[in-house]
Amino acid sequence: MTLRSLPAVGALLVVVAVTAGCGGDDDAKRASATPSVSSFSAPAATGLPSAPTPSAAPPSTDGVAPPPTPGSGAPSVPPQGPTQRRKASPPPVVLPQRPAGAPGATQVVTAFKAAGLKVSNPTDRSVDCGPDGLGLGCSEIVATDAVTVYVFPDETSASDIAETWGGQSYRRGAVVLNYLAAKTPAADRPRYEKVLDSLG
Repeated sequence: MTLRSLPAVGALLVVVAVTAGCGGDDDAKRASATPSVSSFSAPAATGLPSAPTPSAAPPSTDGVAPPPTPGSGAPSVPPQGPTQRRKASPPPVVLPQRPAGAPGATQVVTAFKAAGLKVSNPTDRSVDCGPDGLGLGCSEIVATDAVTVYVFPDETSASDIAETWGGQSYRRGAVVLNYLAAKTPAADRPRYEKVLDSLG
């Protein structure tokens, strides 16, 4: 090494030393600027209550949310089964009672038969007294091939119907004999009426 190269070597060493010194200062600054984990590990004892730590919600199972806990405010919906509808049935028709002492329709037909009069195919049609039938407001109806016997709850109602049917009927008290749909010859009708009169 010559004497002329010494200044150049010295200058090079000075540059390296300065560069190393600057780098060392930067590392020290970075170390002092980075907070350590221990500085945030414990809160300062200030005497104030710390904020509560929220608890983690329980994980859901198979994508289904867990049921609400009691007191959470979520309304509980009871399980509902299939709704069954009851069939609406109309109330039974209550017919008015025949007046005391008046013979029943069946009793009249029985008396006709006992007297030897034709009363074939007797049929109780009292349901026709109600609003779903003829709506006459009668108490009893028994129809035969010869004559139809109507019993009404009072004589006024029986009289009104007898007048409506004109000469095709006969009334005794609350009982009305109707010949409109009958096959009884007009000459035989007085025999039926006589038996009805005998019943009081």
